[in-house]
Amino acid sequence: MEKKEPIKEIKLEGKYHYGLGRRKTAIAKVRLYKGKGDIFVNNKTSAEYFGGLINLIDKILSPLAITGNAGKFDIVAKTNGGGVSAQADAIALGVARALLVVDLELKSTLRKAGFLTRDPRKKERNKPGLLRARKAPQFSKR
Repeated sequence: MEKKEPIKEIKLEGKYHYGLGRRKTAIAKVRLYKGKGDIFVNNKTSAEYFGGLINLIDKILSPLAITGNAGKFDIVAKTNGGGVSAQADAIALGVARALLVVDLELKSTLRKAGFLTRDPRKKERNKPGLLRARKAPQFSKR
């Protein structure tokens, strides 16, 4: 069996549009190139990176679909931090922000659909005397 090597560098040339997305601790730097709709995340195809989780790939493509740009752009994203679900949310925000660079008239459409709003929720910190952020030790009356 031959071991498949990951794609070293995606050869996309020309002008690109940039957008940055964040979710919890995940950060995604997204570039949109004119193309046919391929998605590359950390130098891997989306199917390789997300392990065939189609709902995460649909989440990434939803800003393109709602604006009528599905299949017109190749997405190249560099992500780190968080899990794959948070990274997919971060990429979707980055794609929406990059679409604004392409065409500012899409802003109202993306805003109404909620793609331009960063989700501010973070993990709550652990409090002193508690087991987790809110879980307290079991109470014993006697």
